[in-house]
Amino acid sequence: MPSNPTEHFKRIGIVGAGNMGSMMVFAFSEIGLDVSVWDVSKSNLDQLMTNVKASKDIKTKVEGYHDIDEFTRSLEGGGDRKLFMFSITHGQPADSVLSMIKKDLKKGDIILDGGNENYRRTERRQKECKEIGVSWIGMGVSGGYQSARRGPSLSPGGDPEAMKLVMPLLEAYSAKDKKTGLPCVTAVGPAGSGHFVKMVHNGIEGGMLSTLAEAWSLLHYGLGMNYDEIGDIFAQWNKEGELRNNYLIQIGSEICHIKRTPQGDHKGEGVSDKDGYVLDDVLDKVVQDDDNTEGTPLWSLMDSAFRHVSAPTLATAHYLRISSGNREERLKVAKKIQVPSPKPIERIKNRKEFVEHLRRAVYAAFLSSFCQGLEIISRASLDEGWNIDLGKCLQIWRAGCIIQSEAIADILQPALSADKQLTNIKFIDKVAQELHKNFESLKQVVIESTMSDQYIPAISATLEYLKYEGGTKLPTKFMEAQMDFFGAHAYNKPGVPGEDPGPVKKGPHHYEWRPA
Repeated sequence: MPSNPTEHFKRIGIVGAGNMGSMMVFAFSEIGLDVSVWDVSKSNLDQLMTNVKASKDIKTKVEGYHDIDEFTRSLEGGGDRKLFMFSITHGQPADSVLSMIKKDLKKGDIILDGGNENYRRTERRQKECKEIGVSWIGMGVSGGYQSARRGPSLSPGGDPEAMKLVMPLLEAYSAKDKKTGLPCVTAVGPAGSGHFVKMVHNGIEGGMLSTLAEAWSLLHYGLGMNYDEIGDIFAQWNKEGELRNNYLIQIGSEICHIKRTPQGDHKGEGVSDKDGYVLDDVLDKVVQDDDNTEGTPLWSLMDSAFRHVSAPTLATAHYLRISSGNREERLKVAKKIQVPSPKPIERIKNRKEFVEHLRRAVYAAFLSSFCQGLEIISRASLDEGWNIDLGKCLQIWRAGCIIQSEAIADILQPALSADKQLTNIKFIDKVAQELHKNFESLKQVVIESTMSDQYIPAISATLEYLKYEGGTKLPTKFMEAQMDFFGAHAYNKPGVPGEDPGPVKKGPHHYEWRPA
């Protein structure tokens, strides 16, 4: 593999001049590539080119094109082959652009799809492009527009030979692990594996986002803490211990401390002469799942069910967002069912002790989110024959991405590097010990929160997850009997060799509970 990231490519064509694509323009220019840019929106492209002309960070030639044919032709002669980076919305937009440039593609050209695309659509496009000798690489790009500028976490998947050619460039572009300096990118595997890993990353992200939002709500509405106090607590959590160097907690601390000013953010938001906090300007309304602009958390849940992986922390987090998004309906329902609003948590005698329980509960839910997501990836890897190295998934999540969490990565990466396709992450001794150690804190937080009507979907789902994932006397005994009663589903018997525990297979016994 050549050490020079621009040995094979002198120019890259970026499709999309939105937040992510614009930041990529600056990043690839710094690496040393000339950049061509096209966007379906003339205003997006014009604004980007204005910013490019005013910037001192541009090191190479950057050219914007309103005509997509001119854009594609500009890549000719820019290296061994044409290289594209798609940074556009999943679904029809990518198909549309591919259809427009397809006539100008040649054997050996490579398309990096950096959108949050469904991995099955990626595989369809890979087959379409393979017919003309073009490689379509589905590549997860994590970390948002800020990381797109300074170095994201990358998970490319597709043709191995094409990925060998682009890996030096991606290694130069990607985030670097502060501990080791290693790049946060790996050749994930064939077919749609790269987009699959990014999809699950976003599912894990959802579980963590909900957990931390619930913790914020408990501290604010439950314990009556102001934003600065909560920001200080989050900063301390992020500084040391099991939640150290956790991206979401770190930015959560920043959010809690940011106040409105007469100047605001100089773009029209956060402007006030009365102080207060920018957080007070934010409505409890996450719409990305309701308006279908974000598909990855939903697809993660669909795949968890399809692959037979229990992922309740991820699921309840998603359902909270769905309810959140349709605020108009929610306000009408609130008037009808009249459930109590969250009340102060008054039963606790030691607030400091409760905050520590909450820290531990957040950690347990974060760790459980990782377990659930990694198990989805592992099962898919086995089903699809992708041979994904789970240890390398942890490496690419160490920096540049939303779910980076140093202590969790330190636990998981060594174990998963030794057992690359472990299908149940709770088999890892250290993981089991950590979940056991923090179970009581989870329970205490759920009890007190339930008594005061606090919102805890992800935290409470995690408690139940640990109970039934590690349970030996589940209520499904009664369920199995009822299913045998009405459907002759048959059952296994306890204590019978070959049946208990036995394989995941229908039992040999049926009792005629009521004659037909």
